[in-house]
Amino acid sequence: MTDYSERALLPEGFHDTLAPDAEYEASVRARLLARFAAFGYDRVAPPLVEFEESLLAGAGHKLARRMFRVMDPTTQRMMGLRSDMTIQVARIAATRLAADPRPLRLCYAGQVLRVQGGQLRTEREFGQAGIELIGSESLEADVEVLLLASEALKAVGVPAVSIDLTVPTLAPAIAEAFGLDAADAEALRAALNNKDIGRLEAVDGVAGDLFRGLLTAAGPADEALVALQGLQLPDAARTIVDDLAALVERLAEVAPDQTFTIDPGEFRGFEYKTGIGFTLFADNVRGELGRGGRYEIERADGSREPATGFTLYIDSLLRALPAASPIEKLYVPWGTRPEAIASLHERGWRTVRALEPIDDDRAEAIRLGCSHILQNDKVVALA
Repeated sequence: MTDYSERALLPEGFHDTLAPDAEYEASVRARLLARFAAFGYDRVAPPLVEFEESLLAGAGHKLARRMFRVMDPTTQRMMGLRSDMTIQVARIAATRLAADPRPLRLCYAGQVLRVQGGQLRTEREFGQAGIELIGSESLEADVEVLLLASEALKAVGVPAVSIDLTVPTLAPAIAEAFGLDAADAEALRAALNNKDIGRLEAVDGVAGDLFRGLLTAAGPADEALVALQGLQLPDAARTIVDDLAALVERLAEVAPDQTFTIDPGEFRGFEYKTGIGFTLFADNVRGELGRGGRYEIERADGSREPATGFTLYIDSLLRALPAASPIEKLYVPWGTRPEAIASLHERGWRTVRALEPIDDDRAEAIRLGCSHILQNDKVVALA
């Protein structure tokens, strides 16, 4: 580009974040990490780029279409730019921290890149923050993760958090019990996910009744469980619903004021989950704030390790919060002593120091966007 003004143009799905929004976003991320740390989660920081096979290992292959790829000029091997940080944290747990005692609690925050944006999230670069609890199959592990997700959001000021539970293994269990082939089972999962009652009406017999029952069971957790438990489910599916009921019962005990809903047909975005999954929402906020749930980590010896966790989407989270407040800055006239400026910093002021004598300090302070000015060693508001 030769026209300098065109250099401000960015590819679709990317944007510059300016003040005060950039600092506000950083402070929200810091508060989330502080909340995770308070519950014993240690922060890890994986690289933005890894070898392609690492990012696509295990459940990562389901994210292949999201990933940017580049050639490493040093090794001549293909590398990928991460599109999700959960896969990286799983790699760290399975390799560098394989010998650490379980359960292992890890947290993270960073930027991810995706080849395409979605309908609700058009950005192709955005921030993530989350936790992973690795090495425990207990009900209490699920409870801890769900409650920490809710508490972290409330700690940064998100009002009226709602958690939508799903069981992505339920529909496959029903399909397997009735001997449906892979293509038909995939089509039915898609119909459930898209709430396509017309497609489900075409399915005959008990299997059709059950799939339609899953679709109509969605709603508040207590009502949804009654509907699910009233279905004539095969044994494997019944066990899944019983596990969901046990979790909901425990959550009602420890978080009676938290809103939970159930959507037993939700599947998209939970492809690599091996148990209960969940989506986080806030009232009057477009799109989801984050997702989480049960999955498995493949260890170096080929064995599998249970894990659960969640990822928050910082861009969506910020839409649920009040707009960033203007940054207050204090204009310091030319000639102010360094020790006086240091004292202002200790009191929490951000100073903008004049770099040369100015005829009208007040006008200069206003021009530079300062909210206050130092006059006769006193802080004076400009408004």
